[in-house]
Amino acid sequence: MALKERPKPFLLPEYCKGCGRCLDACAKDCITLSDQINPLTGLVPVELDLSNCNACGLCMDACPEPYGLRPAHEGEIEEFELEDPAKLFGVKPSDAPVPVDIPDETLPLPRTEPLVIKGTYASALGALLAGCRHVYGYPITPSTEGAELMAKFLPKLDGTFLQAVSEVAAVNMMYGTAGAGLPTMTFTSSPGFSLMLEGVSYMIGAELPGVFVDVMRGGPGLGNIAPEQSDIKLACHGLGHGNTHAITLAPSTPQEMLDLTMLAFELSFKYRNPVVLLGDGYLGQMTGKVQLPETMIKPGIPKWAVYGDAMHRKNLVSSIFLTESDLEAHNVHLNAKYEAMAVEARAETFLCDDAEVVLIACNTPARTAKGAVQDLRNQGIKAGLFRPITLWPFPVEELKTAIRGAQRIVVVEASAGQLEDEVRLALSKAGVRQFPDIENVRRMGGVLPQQSEIMTRVLGRKEVLA
Repeated sequence: MALKERPKPFLLPEYCKGCGRCLDACAKDCITLSDQINPLTGLVPVELDLSNCNACGLCMDACPEPYGLRPAHEGEIEEFELEDPAKLFGVKPSDAPVPVDIPDETLPLPRTEPLVIKGTYASALGALLAGCRHVYGYPITPSTEGAELMAKFLPKLDGTFLQAVSEVAAVNMMYGTAGAGLPTMTFTSSPGFSLMLEGVSYMIGAELPGVFVDVMRGGPGLGNIAPEQSDIKLACHGLGHGNTHAITLAPSTPQEMLDLTMLAFELSFKYRNPVVLLGDGYLGQMTGKVQLPETMIKPGIPKWAVYGDAMHRKNLVSSIFLTESDLEAHNVHLNAKYEAMAVEARAETFLCDDAEVVLIACNTPARTAKGAVQDLRNQGIKAGLFRPITLWPFPVEELKTAIRGAQRIVVVEASAGQLEDEVRLALSKAGVRQFPDIENVRRMGGVLPQQSEIMTRVLGRKEVLA
Protein backbone atom coordinates (compact mmCIF):
# COMPACT_ATOMS: atom_id res chain seq x y z
CA MET A 1 0.00 0.00 0.00
CA ALA A 2 1.45 3.35 -1.05
CA LEU A 3 2.09 5.88 1.65
CA LYS A 4 -0.19 8.90 1.57
CA GLU A 5 1.73 12.03 0.67
CA ARG A 6 2.07 14.40 3.59
CA PRO A 7 0.54 17.83 3.01
CA LYS A 8 2.67 20.93 2.96
CA PRO A 9 1.54 23.99 4.93
CA PHE A 10 -0.26 27.02 3.62
CA LEU A 11 -0.73 30.29 5.41
CA LEU A 12 -3.76 32.44 6.10
CA PRO A 13 -2.06 35.83 6.68
CA GLU A 14 -5.15 37.23 8.42
CA TYR A 15 -4.62 34.72 11.25
CA CYS A 16 -0.84 35.15 11.56
CA LYS A 17 0.41 37.42 14.33
CA GLY A 18 4.07 37.13 13.35
CA CYS A 19 5.21 35.42 16.55
CA GLY A 20 8.04 33.61 14.71
CA ARG A 21 7.64 30.16 16.32
CA CYS A 22 7.32 28.51 12.92
CA LEU A 23 10.66 30.03 11.86
CA ASP A 24 12.43 28.22 14.68
CA ALA A 25 10.61 24.95 13.90
CA CYS A 26 11.46 24.84 10.19
CA ALA A 27 14.69 22.93 9.45
CA LYS A 28 14.68 23.98 5.78
CA ASP A 29 14.45 27.76 6.27
CA CYS A 30 11.26 27.91 4.22
CA ILE A 31 9.68 30.61 6.39
CA THR A 32 10.68 34.24 6.76
CA LEU A 33 9.10 37.32 8.30
CA SER A 34 7.43 39.62 5.80
CA ASP A 35 8.37 43.29 5.50
CA GLN A 36 4.74 44.31 4.82
CA ILE A 37 1.99 45.04 7.33
CA ASN A 38 -1.25 43.19 6.70
CA PRO A 39 -3.90 45.94 6.35
CA LEU A 40 -6.65 43.75 7.82
CA THR A 41 -4.81 43.03 11.06
CA GLY A 42 -2.15 45.70 11.45
CA LEU A 43 0.40 42.89 12.08
CA VAL A 44 3.36 41.58 10.09
CA PRO A 45 2.77 37.94 9.04
CA VAL A 46 5.33 35.40 7.87
CA GLU A 47 5.94 34.38 4.25
CA LEU A 48 6.37 30.84 2.87
CA ASP A 49 8.77 29.59 0.19
CA LEU A 50 7.98 25.86 -0.06
CA SER A 51 10.57 24.94 -2.73
CA ASN A 52 12.68 23.10 -0.12
CA CYS A 53 9.80 22.01 2.12
CA ASN A 54 9.84 18.31 3.12
CA ALA A 55 6.30 18.46 4.62
CA CYS A 56 7.53 17.55 8.08
CA GLY A 57 4.65 19.47 9.66
CA LEU A 58 6.70 20.89 12.52
CA CYS A 59 5.77 24.46 11.59
CA MET A 60 2.04 23.64 11.84
CA ASP A 61 2.60 22.03 15.21
CA ALA A 62 4.44 25.14 16.41
CA CYS A 63 1.78 27.61 15.24
CA PRO A 64 -0.31 28.80 18.21
CA GLU A 65 -3.10 30.10 15.94
CA PRO A 66 -5.60 27.37 15.00
CA TYR A 67 -6.13 28.77 11.49
CA GLY A 68 -2.67 30.24 10.81
CA LEU A 69 -0.57 27.50 9.24
CA ARG A 70 -2.78 24.70 7.92
CA PRO A 71 -2.19 21.55 5.84
CA ALA A 72 -2.69 22.23 2.13
CA HIS A 73 -4.92 19.40 0.99
CA GLU A 74 -5.58 19.25 -2.72
CA GLY A 75 -7.85 22.08 -3.87
CA GLU A 76 -8.16 23.62 -0.42
CA ILE A 77 -6.06 26.70 -1.17
CA GLU A 78 -8.01 27.54 -4.29
CA GLU A 79 -11.41 26.96 -2.68
CA PHE A 80 -10.80 28.74 0.60
CA GLU A 81 -12.22 32.26 0.99
CA LEU A 82 -11.93 34.23 4.20
CA GLU A 83 -15.32 35.69 5.09
CA ASP A 84 -16.24 38.63 7.28
CA PRO A 85 -17.86 37.20 10.43
CA ALA A 86 -20.24 40.19 10.51
CA LYS A 87 -21.60 39.14 7.12
CA LEU A 88 -21.20 35.39 7.39
CA PHE A 89 -24.77 34.59 8.45
CA GLY A 90 -26.56 37.40 6.62
CA VAL A 91 -28.79 40.04 8.11
CA LYS A 92 -29.76 39.37 11.69
CA PRO A 93 -33.48 38.63 11.91
CA SER A 94 -35.43 41.43 13.57
CA ASP A 95 -39.00 42.61 13.75
CA ALA A 96 -37.85 46.23 14.19
CA PRO A 97 -39.57 48.63 11.77
CA VAL A 98 -37.56 50.54 9.18
CA PRO A 99 -36.60 53.85 10.82
CA VAL A 100 -38.11 57.04 9.44
CA ASP A 101 -37.43 60.68 10.21
CA ILE A 102 -39.59 62.23 12.90
CA PRO A 103 -39.47 65.84 11.66
CA ASP A 104 -38.94 68.96 13.73
CA GLU A 105 -41.94 71.07 14.64
CA THR A 106 -41.94 74.85 14.32
CA LEU A 107 -43.88 76.46 17.15
CA PRO A 108 -44.98 80.10 17.33
CA LEU A 109 -43.52 82.44 19.93
CA PRO A 110 -45.43 85.43 21.30
CA ARG A 111 -44.04 88.79 20.28
CA THR A 112 -41.86 90.25 23.01
CA GLU A 113 -40.03 93.48 23.66
CA PRO A 114 -36.30 93.40 22.86
CA LEU A 115 -33.97 92.05 25.52
CA VAL A 116 -30.76 93.79 26.55
CA ILE A 117 -28.37 90.92 27.23
CA LYS A 118 -24.76 89.91 26.72
CA GLY A 119 -23.60 87.77 23.82
CA THR A 120 -23.18 84.50 25.71
CA TYR A 121 -26.73 84.78 27.07
CA ALA A 122 -28.01 85.49 23.56
CA SER A 123 -26.31 82.35 22.26
CA ALA A 124 -27.78 80.27 25.09
CA LEU A 125 -31.27 81.56 24.30
CA GLY A 126 -30.71 80.78 20.63
CA ALA A 127 -29.80 77.21 21.53
CA LEU A 128 -32.91 76.81 23.69
CA LEU A 129 -35.11 78.17 20.88
CA ALA A 130 -33.41 75.75 18.46
CA GLY A 131 -34.55 72.86 20.67
CA CYS A 132 -31.30 72.11 22.50
CA ARG A 133 -31.92 70.54 25.90
CA HIS A 134 -28.56 68.81 26.46
CA VAL A 135 -25.55 70.97 27.27
CA TYR A 136 -22.19 69.85 28.62
CA GLY A 137 -19.18 71.96 29.44
CA TYR A 138 -16.39 73.01 31.72
CA PRO A 139 -16.20 76.61 33.04
CA ILE A 140 -13.76 78.83 31.18
CA THR A 141 -13.76 82.62 30.96
CA PRO A 142 -15.07 84.46 28.94
CA SER A 143 -17.70 81.89 27.94
CA THR A 144 -18.92 80.68 31.34
CA GLU A 145 -22.08 82.79 31.53
CA GLY A 146 -23.65 80.84 28.67
CA ALA A 147 -23.19 77.59 30.57
CA GLU A 148 -24.45 79.21 33.78
CA LEU A 149 -27.67 80.29 32.08
CA MET A 150 -28.17 76.79 30.71
CA ALA A 151 -27.59 75.32 34.18
CA LYS A 152 -30.35 77.58 35.47
CA PHE A 153 -32.92 77.05 32.69
CA LEU A 154 -32.51 73.46 31.51
CA PRO A 155 -33.79 71.65 34.65
CA LYS A 156 -37.01 73.67 34.32
CA LEU A 157 -37.34 72.61 30.67
CA ASP A 158 -36.89 68.87 31.21
CA GLY A 159 -33.34 69.24 29.97
CA THR A 160 -29.87 68.40 31.20
CA PHE A 161 -26.86 70.54 31.98
CA LEU A 162 -23.84 68.65 33.20
CA GLN A 163 -20.59 70.27 34.26
CA ALA A 164 -18.04 67.79 33.02
CA VAL A 165 -14.74 67.06 34.74
CA SER A 166 -12.89 68.43 31.70
CA GLU A 167 -13.39 69.62 28.15
CA VAL A 168 -12.37 66.17 26.94
CA ALA A 169 -15.22 64.66 28.93
CA ALA A 170 -17.66 67.31 27.71
CA VAL A 171 -17.07 66.65 24.00
CA ASN A 172 -17.47 62.90 24.50
CA MET A 173 -20.77 63.48 26.30
CA MET A 174 -21.79 65.49 23.26
CA TYR A 175 -20.81 62.52 21.07
CA GLY A 176 -23.18 60.25 22.98
CA THR A 177 -26.08 62.68 22.93
CA ALA A 178 -25.56 63.46 19.24
CA GLY A 179 -25.52 59.74 18.52
CA ALA A 180 -29.05 59.59 19.92
CA GLY A 181 -30.04 62.23 17.37
CA LEU A 182 -30.58 64.99 19.94
CA PRO A 183 -29.38 68.62 19.70
CA THR A 184 -26.38 69.21 21.94
CA MET A 185 -23.84 71.97 22.48
CA THR A 186 -21.06 73.33 24.63
CA PHE A 187 -19.70 76.74 25.59
CA THR A 188 -15.92 76.99 25.70
CA SER A 189 -12.99 79.29 25.04
CA SER A 190 -9.68 78.90 23.27
CA PRO A 191 -7.67 76.56 25.57
CA GLY A 192 -10.78 74.47 26.19
CA PHE A 193 -11.58 74.28 22.49
CA SER A 194 -8.06 72.97 21.88
CA LEU A 195 -8.73 70.12 24.31
CA MET A 196 -11.97 69.21 22.51
CA LEU A 197 -10.45 68.79 19.06
CA GLU A 198 -9.90 65.02 19.19
CA GLY A 199 -13.56 64.58 20.09
CA VAL A 200 -14.58 66.95 17.31
CA SER A 201 -12.67 64.75 14.86
CA TYR A 202 -14.51 61.69 16.17
CA MET A 203 -17.86 63.45 15.74
CA ILE A 204 -16.99 64.46 12.18
CA GLY A 205 -15.86 60.91 11.40
CA ALA A 206 -19.06 59.44 12.84
CA GLU A 207 -21.15 62.15 11.12
CA LEU A 208 -22.72 63.50 14.28
CA PRO A 209 -24.22 66.97 14.78
CA GLY A 210 -23.24 69.31 17.59
CA VAL A 211 -22.67 73.03 18.16
CA PHE A 212 -19.45 74.41 19.65
CA VAL A 213 -19.65 78.02 20.84
CA ASP A 214 -16.04 79.16 21.18
CA VAL A 215 -15.63 82.60 22.76
CA MET A 216 -12.04 83.26 21.71
CA ARG A 217 -9.47 84.71 24.09
CA GLY A 218 -5.80 85.67 24.00
CA GLY A 219 -3.07 83.11 23.45
CA PRO A 220 -0.95 81.09 22.92
CA GLY A 221 -0.90 78.88 25.98
CA LEU A 222 -3.04 80.02 28.87
CA GLY A 223 -2.77 83.57 27.55
CA ASN A 224 -5.39 85.82 29.12
CA ILE A 225 -9.16 86.31 29.14
CA ALA A 226 -9.19 89.32 26.82
CA PRO A 227 -10.63 89.15 23.27
CA GLU A 228 -8.53 87.80 20.42
CA GLN A 229 -9.37 86.05 17.15
CA SER A 230 -6.99 83.29 18.11
CA ASP A 231 -8.88 80.21 16.92
CA ILE A 232 -9.69 80.97 13.27
CA LYS A 233 -7.01 78.58 12.03
CA LEU A 234 -8.22 75.87 14.43
CA ALA A 235 -11.86 76.16 13.39
CA CYS A 236 -11.12 76.36 9.66
CA HIS A 237 -8.24 73.88 9.33
CA GLY A 238 -7.42 72.22 12.65
CA LEU A 239 -10.45 70.31 13.93
CA GLY A 240 -8.48 67.34 15.17
CA HIS A 241 -6.64 64.74 13.13
CA GLY A 242 -7.66 63.65 9.67
CA ASN A 243 -9.83 65.12 6.95
CA THR A 244 -12.01 67.39 9.08
CA HIS A 245 -14.06 70.50 8.31
CA ALA A 246 -17.02 72.21 9.92
CA ILE A 247 -19.10 75.21 8.99
CA THR A 248 -17.69 78.09 11.05
CA LEU A 249 -19.87 81.11 11.80
CA ALA A 250 -18.52 84.48 12.95
CA PRO A 251 -21.14 86.75 14.59
CA SER A 252 -20.45 90.43 15.27
CA THR A 253 -23.38 91.42 17.54
CA PRO A 254 -25.36 89.86 20.42
CA GLN A 255 -28.30 89.59 17.98
CA GLU A 256 -26.17 87.48 15.66
CA MET A 257 -25.00 85.38 18.60
CA LEU A 258 -28.65 84.32 18.96
CA ASP A 259 -29.53 84.10 15.27
CA LEU A 260 -26.38 82.25 14.20
CA THR A 261 -26.62 79.80 17.11
CA MET A 262 -30.08 78.84 15.87
CA LEU A 263 -28.69 78.54 12.34
CA ALA A 264 -25.81 76.42 13.66
CA PHE A 265 -28.21 73.75 14.94
CA GLU A 266 -30.11 73.75 11.64
CA LEU A 267 -26.92 73.30 9.59
CA SER A 268 -25.49 70.76 12.02
CA PHE A 269 -28.42 68.40 11.46
CA LYS A 270 -28.70 69.20 7.76
CA TYR A 271 -25.16 67.96 7.14
CA ARG A 272 -24.74 65.60 10.12
CA ASN A 273 -21.60 67.48 11.10
CA PRO A 274 -20.46 69.73 13.95
CA VAL A 275 -20.79 73.50 13.50
CA VAL A 276 -18.51 76.03 15.21
CA LEU A 277 -19.65 79.49 16.29
CA LEU A 278 -16.64 81.74 16.84
CA GLY A 279 -17.20 84.75 19.05
CA ASP A 280 -14.53 86.80 20.76
CA GLY A 281 -14.15 87.70 24.42
CA TYR A 282 -15.56 91.19 23.93
CA LEU A 283 -18.59 89.97 21.98
CA GLY A 284 -19.30 87.27 24.55
CA GLN A 285 -19.36 89.77 27.41
CA MET A 286 -20.77 92.96 25.91
CA THR A 287 -24.44 93.83 26.22
CA GLY A 288 -26.68 94.60 23.28
CA LYS A 289 -30.28 94.69 22.11
CA VAL A 290 -31.62 91.29 21.07
CA GLN A 291 -35.00 90.61 19.51
CA LEU A 292 -36.35 87.08 19.93
CA PRO A 293 -37.62 85.34 16.78
CA GLU A 294 -41.26 84.62 16.05
CA THR A 295 -40.85 80.83 16.18
CA MET A 296 -38.97 78.13 18.06
CA ILE A 297 -38.11 74.52 17.25
CA LYS A 298 -39.35 71.32 18.87
CA PRO A 299 -36.80 68.80 17.60
CA GLY A 300 -37.72 65.46 16.12
CA ILE A 301 -35.60 62.33 15.82
CA PRO A 302 -33.62 61.58 12.63
CA LYS A 303 -33.90 58.11 11.17
CA TRP A 304 -30.16 57.46 11.59
CA ALA A 305 -30.21 58.06 15.38
CA VAL A 306 -29.20 55.42 17.92
CA TYR A 307 -32.12 56.41 20.09
CA GLY A 308 -32.59 53.21 22.07
CA ASP A 309 -36.12 52.37 20.95
CA ALA A 310 -37.41 49.58 18.71
CA MET A 311 -37.42 51.65 15.54
CA HIS A 312 -33.74 52.59 15.79
CA ARG A 313 -32.31 49.39 17.23
CA LYS A 314 -30.47 48.45 14.03
CA ASN A 315 -28.65 51.77 13.76
CA LEU A 316 -24.94 52.25 14.37
CA VAL A 317 -22.74 55.34 14.42
CA SER A 318 -18.98 54.92 14.27
CA SER A 319 -15.85 56.54 12.90
CA ILE A 320 -13.95 53.24 12.73
CA PHE A 321 -12.92 52.05 9.24
CA LEU A 322 -9.99 49.70 9.71
CA THR A 323 -9.26 48.84 6.08
CA GLU A 324 -7.58 51.45 3.92
CA SER A 325 -10.11 51.11 1.10
CA ASP A 326 -13.08 51.56 3.44
CA LEU A 327 -11.54 54.60 5.13
CA GLU A 328 -10.64 56.13 1.79
CA ALA A 329 -14.23 55.65 0.58
CA HIS A 330 -15.48 57.31 3.77
CA ASN A 331 -13.19 60.28 3.18
CA VAL A 332 -14.44 60.58 -0.39
CA HIS A 333 -17.95 60.71 1.04
CA LEU A 334 -16.93 63.40 3.53
CA ASN A 335 -15.29 65.44 0.79
CA ALA A 336 -18.50 65.38 -1.21
CA LYS A 337 -20.34 66.64 1.86
CA TYR A 338 -17.81 69.42 2.39
CA GLU A 339 -18.23 70.51 -1.22
CA ALA A 340 -22.01 70.59 -0.72
CA MET A 341 -21.50 72.96 2.23
CA ALA A 342 -20.20 75.65 -0.13
CA VAL A 343 -23.78 76.87 -0.63
CA GLU A 344 -23.85 77.92 3.03
CA ALA A 345 -21.17 80.60 2.54
CA ARG A 346 -22.42 83.92 3.86
CA ALA A 347 -21.12 87.48 3.96
CA GLU A 348 -22.32 91.02 4.55
CA THR A 349 -21.04 94.01 2.61
CA PHE A 350 -21.25 97.70 3.49
CA LEU A 351 -20.73 100.33 0.78
CA CYS A 352 -18.67 97.98 -1.41
CA ASP A 353 -20.42 98.71 -4.72
CA ASP A 354 -18.05 101.55 -5.63
CA ALA A 355 -15.36 100.95 -3.00
CA GLU A 356 -11.76 101.65 -3.90
CA VAL A 357 -10.55 100.67 -0.41
CA VAL A 358 -12.12 97.45 0.94
CA LEU A 359 -11.71 96.60 4.60
CA ILE A 360 -12.13 92.92 5.53
CA ALA A 361 -13.03 92.11 9.13
CA CYS A 362 -15.25 89.85 11.24
CA ASN A 363 -16.45 89.58 14.85
CA THR A 364 -16.01 92.71 16.99
CA PRO A 365 -13.27 94.22 14.76
CA ALA A 366 -15.86 94.38 11.97
CA ARG A 367 -17.84 96.90 14.01
CA THR A 368 -14.78 99.08 14.42
CA ALA A 369 -14.02 98.73 10.70
CA LYS A 370 -17.57 99.78 9.82
CA GLY A 371 -17.11 102.99 11.80
CA ALA A 372 -13.85 103.60 9.95
CA VAL A 373 -15.61 103.16 6.61
CA GLN A 374 -18.17 105.80 7.56
CA ASP A 375 -15.44 108.24 8.62
CA LEU A 376 -13.47 107.59 5.43
CA ARG A 377 -16.56 108.22 3.34
CA ASN A 378 -17.04 111.53 5.15
CA GLN A 379 -13.50 112.45 4.05
CA GLY A 380 -14.26 111.62 0.43
CA ILE A 381 -12.55 108.23 0.33
CA LYS A 382 -14.57 105.47 -1.27
CA ALA A 383 -14.21 102.79 1.40
CA GLY A 384 -16.29 99.68 2.01
CA LEU A 385 -16.47 96.75 4.41
CA PHE A 386 -16.56 93.08 3.54
CA ARG A 387 -17.60 90.97 6.55
CA PRO A 388 -17.44 87.19 6.17
CA ILE A 389 -20.12 85.54 8.29
CA THR A 390 -18.88 82.04 7.45
CA LEU A 391 -15.13 81.71 7.80
CA TRP A 392 -15.41 78.13 6.48
CA PRO A 393 -16.60 77.79 3.81
CA PHE A 394 -15.20 81.22 3.03
CA PRO A 395 -17.57 83.38 0.94
CA VAL A 396 -15.08 83.87 -1.87
CA GLU A 397 -17.64 84.56 -4.60
CA GLU A 398 -19.02 87.45 -2.58
CA LEU A 399 -15.45 88.61 -1.90
CA LYS A 400 -14.62 88.61 -5.61
CA THR A 401 -17.59 90.89 -6.23
CA ALA A 402 -16.70 93.19 -3.33
CA ILE A 403 -13.09 93.76 -4.46
CA ARG A 404 -13.88 94.04 -8.17
CA GLY A 405 -13.13 97.77 -8.27
CA ALA A 406 -10.80 97.93 -5.29
CA GLN A 407 -7.38 99.52 -5.44
CA ARG A 408 -6.52 98.51 -1.88
CA ILE A 409 -7.48 95.68 0.47
CA VAL A 410 -6.94 96.06 4.22
CA VAL A 411 -7.57 93.13 6.59
CA VAL A 412 -8.47 94.25 10.10
CA GLU A 413 -8.12 91.58 12.77
CA ALA A 414 -7.26 90.77 16.36
CA SER A 415 -4.70 88.11 15.49
CA ALA A 416 -1.36 87.67 13.77
CA GLY A 417 -2.83 87.15 10.31
CA GLN A 418 -5.22 84.22 10.77
CA LEU A 419 -8.08 85.99 8.95
CA GLU A 420 -5.73 87.23 6.25
CA ASP A 421 -4.57 83.66 5.66
CA GLU A 422 -8.19 82.62 5.04
CA VAL A 423 -8.61 85.48 2.55
CA ARG A 424 -5.46 84.56 0.65
CA LEU A 425 -6.24 80.83 0.64
CA ALA A 426 -9.81 81.40 -0.59
CA LEU A 427 -8.66 83.65 -3.43
CA SER A 428 -5.93 81.20 -4.40
CA LYS A 429 -8.27 78.21 -4.48
CA ALA A 430 -10.76 80.23 -6.52
CA GLY A 431 -8.06 80.89 -9.10
CA VAL A 432 -7.98 84.65 -8.43
CA ARG A 433 -4.46 85.85 -9.23
CA GLN A 434 -5.00 89.55 -9.89
CA PHE A 435 -5.91 91.57 -6.82
CA PRO A 436 -4.34 94.48 -4.94
CA ASP A 437 -1.63 93.87 -2.37
CA ILE A 438 -3.23 92.95 0.94
CA GLU A 439 -2.42 95.35 3.76
CA ASN A 440 -3.38 94.85 7.37
CA VAL A 441 -4.19 96.29 10.76
CA ARG A 442 -3.39 93.71 13.42
CA ARG A 443 -3.56 93.71 17.20
CA MET A 444 -2.86 90.71 19.39
CA GLY A 445 -2.81 89.50 22.98
CA GLY A 446 -6.32 90.71 23.76
CA VAL A 447 -5.97 94.19 22.24
CA LEU A 448 -8.57 95.01 19.58
CA PRO A 449 -7.84 97.19 16.52
CA GLN A 450 -8.97 100.76 17.07
CA GLN A 451 -10.81 102.92 14.58
CA SER A 452 -8.02 105.49 14.72
CA GLU A 453 -5.48 102.81 13.76
CA ILE A 454 -7.56 101.81 10.76
CA MET A 455 -7.83 105.46 9.69
CA THR A 456 -4.09 105.90 10.06
CA ARG A 457 -3.42 102.80 7.96
CA VAL A 458 -5.73 103.86 5.16
CA LEU A 459 -4.80 107.55 5.13
CA GLY A 460 -1.09 107.21 5.87
CA ARG A 461 -0.35 103.77 4.36
CA LYS A 462 1.65 102.94 7.49
CA GLU A 463 1.89 99.46 8.96
CA VAL A 464 -0.01 99.07 12.22
CA LEU A 465 1.46 96.31 14.35
CA ALA A 466 1.36 95.67 18.05
